[in-house]
Amino acid sequence: MTGGPAHAGTQGTSLAHLIDPNRTWYNNRRLITLHAWIVLLLITSSTNGYDGSMMNGLQSLAQWESAFNNPSGGMLGLLNAIQNIGGLAGYPFAPYVSDNFGRRRAVWFGATIMCIGVAIQTASQSVNMFIGARFLIGFGLTFAANAAPLLVTEISYPTYRAPLTSMYNSLWYSGSIIAAWTTYGTFRINGSWAWRLPSLLQGIPSVLQFALILFAPESPRWLMSKGHHDEALRTLAYYHADGNESDPLVQYEFQEIKAALEYDRTVVSNIGWKSFFTTPGNRKRMRIIVAIAFFSQWSGNGLVSYYLNKVFDQIGITGSSTQLLINGILQIWNLGWALYASLMVDRLGRRFLFLVSAGLMTLFYMAQAICFSEYAQHGTTAAGHAVIAFIFLFYAAYDLAFTPLIVSYTVEILPYNLRAKGFNIFSFVISVTLIFNQYVNPIALEALGWKYYLVYVCWLACEFVFLWFFIVETKNRTLEETAALFDGEDALDRIAQQAEAHEIREDSEKRLSA
Repeated sequence: MTGGPAHAGTQGTSLAHLIDPNRTWYNNRRLITLHAWIVLLLITSSTNGYDGSMMNGLQSLAQWESAFNNPSGGMLGLLNAIQNIGGLAGYPFAPYVSDNFGRRRAVWFGATIMCIGVAIQTASQSVNMFIGARFLIGFGLTFAANAAPLLVTEISYPTYRAPLTSMYNSLWYSGSIIAAWTTYGTFRINGSWAWRLPSLLQGIPSVLQFALILFAPESPRWLMSKGHHDEALRTLAYYHADGNESDPLVQYEFQEIKAALEYDRTVVSNIGWKSFFTTPGNRKRMRIIVAIAFFSQWSGNGLVSYYLNKVFDQIGITGSSTQLLINGILQIWNLGWALYASLMVDRLGRRFLFLVSAGLMTLFYMAQAICFSEYAQHGTTAAGHAVIAFIFLFYAAYDLAFTPLIVSYTVEILPYNLRAKGFNIFSFVISVTLIFNQYVNPIALEALGWKYYLVYVCWLACEFVFLWFFIVETKNRTLEETAALFDGEDALDRIAQQAEAHEIREDSEKRLSA
């Protein structure tokens, strides 16, 4: 991470003048420690990314196909979709675990279940055993993935909150890269370890979280919501001000969090599921959250994420080694673009990135459709190769917004009392769209071929129009300010004034004592 883009994040905010410019991620021991804990949370996304790429890779392994009787059609769709079905089973419970038992315990609980699922998956002797294991992995991942990004955004130092939270979903590709290159290496192994080894490695992030996460700091927002104000203040001070509880930044954060929690509880009654639909601000949040969750999986990316080998087969690239190699390179390309966009979220802004992303995706998907059509109708080899080039360009466009921002934007526009539940709704919508995609995409691609791409071209154009009218810019605001933005200027002013009033009081007391 570089200091420039991140530090731009607090310019113009009410606490910008409280930031110590000498306290950076690379020279402050407490921040280095905090970021080590945050990395432990960020790798939750790696587990999810690993799965998508692993399943892509396994479908190119003859050893895996023969072990499970060459699954195709509905069975292949079920093998891909079952993890998301497991996730659906966990959604009714995940936000309650996060809110009632704490963010750390929710991550630990999810990691424990995933460790069990990975062990069964690696030892699978039948397709039903493999399916059951993937259900468990999806179930556990729901709990960990509900709490991890919330804890990242709630404990981060203000200047690094937006980039770090955006990195959460960007690191999906780190798991994807490991899986892609693992399957590329193991396809040469004769026997079942060609697919068992990639299955086993999927458990590494969960094992680390199982062993370490309970030693990480808890969210100060969660602590204060449970009445543990002293512990919350100590946590903020330890990591944000080298232990100084009187530091102006720490006091401002503490008072702002307290004011926001009180406002949500007493003024807008942001408590419970019903509140998502009772106020204009919450309805606006829900419209955006559901839409970007839907768009993140229905932008044509599902074809490449889970069925890349089927696309390759239709453009004449049939060798397993070549397919796996391209898949591995694509994941590295994706990670680079997603991390770059994560570092630029406060400099370029969320709205700008969303609009550029949607516009370029429409353009590059149209180019894919044209080249795919040319190959299908005339067998032009160059057109088949051009499809690959436009897949890479399409994903660069996708990674500008729909990789880094869908999680960070969702959690920052939700007030604390609704954050776990709202993020759960976001994840639920993604799972529903994924299940549909994983069943429909292989069937539609086989039936329609290149014409199926035209459906996504039209849909991407619709996405751009929606984003133009509804995405709200949130850059250069604190977490509490961003969440209050949707409730009107009065909410923003009330929360900021309470924090600033405490700051003025502190200054007056210091002058009097002097």
